Amino acid sequence: MATNRGRKVAEAGGDGVIRRKIAAQKAILAEGGPGADRGWRLALARAARDKLALPLEVQSLALDRRSLAELLELPPDRALIAVLQGPADGLGLLVLSPPVLAAMIEVQTLGKVGSGALAARRPTRTDAAMVAEMLDAALENLEILLAQEADLIWAGGFRYASFLDDPRPLGLLLEDVGYRVLTAEVSLGLGARSGTVLLVLPAEGRGVQPVAQIPQAETEAHSGPAFAQALAEQVEEAGCVLDAVLSRVSLPLNRVLDLKVGELVTLSRAGIDRISFEGLDGRALAEGKLGQHRGMRAIRLSPAEPPTQARAFSAQITAQMPVVQGEPLRQSA
Repeated sequence: MATNRGRKVAEAGGDGVIRRKIAAQKAILAEGGPGADRGWRLALARAARDKLALPLEVQSLALDRRSLAELLELPPDRALIAVLQGPADGLGLLVLSPPVLAAMIEVQTLGKVGSGALAARRPTRTDAAMVAEMLDAALENLEILLAQEADLIWAGGFRYASFLDDPRPLGLLLEDVGYRVLTAEVSLGLGARSGTVLLVLPAEGRGVQPVAQIPQAETEAHSGPAFAQALAEQVEEAGCVLDAVLSRVSLPLNRVLDLKVGELVTLSRAGIDRISFEGLDGRALAEGKLGQHRGMRAIRLSPAEPPTQARAFSAQITAQMPVVQGEPLRQSA
């Protein structure tokens, strides 16, 4: 009897542990885990690097909850307010302070980030268009980094929709709900400028769910020799575009603009017995002669080796291809 009673107590204790773990997991999903702040640091830096070639460093970052009334006081003066649209028609904001916006515009127009005083001006629709791709890239990077995090429930699925140069319409535009605010203090252009980036999203999740963890066995199945074999098969099935070049001619721009319909252009060194096959990058890959096959124009490849440049290009591609064990490729007639 004592043994049975002890077993029942142990089982009850085990059930209690399981219930506590389930409750803790539900609480994490409701509140959001610690992933969004770390992810946003990396997402911003990658987007600035990839889309603008702009060094960006997040010096500090804070995650807070704000009401709509508190939210209206957050955007700095003359900041660009990007309106974001997400799942279930949810709306959010991505706010760039004037120094941050100026650095992103300067690197695209001047090729570098300036350090002089900023002109007091409101952001324009052109400014918004110039940074929209970078903002979308940052939001997409955040989604990728949070793919298996609970924070994806509230931070995923948002993209750039429009912009405002004045925060006053926000009270009518946004829902009167709670919002999560990621406040990032950033340095741009290796310290040339610094400012604030605000990411404001509805606090409650809008339906985007984190993906399940991929089992280790499935991960291994998508790597190693099996992956190399599948990749090689996909590459061999891919299409390839080649241009048959009879001759090339160079003309001044004013001569090209003066060309008229019916006018003849002399092609020097042109011959139907010496046609060059070139890839989309202009590399010469093979040579042949012009002819016919079943009533269609065709080119018979010459038995001679391709040009030296083509051989070097082929060797480079071969060196980069994965090694795949299997039957050797057969040349078709």
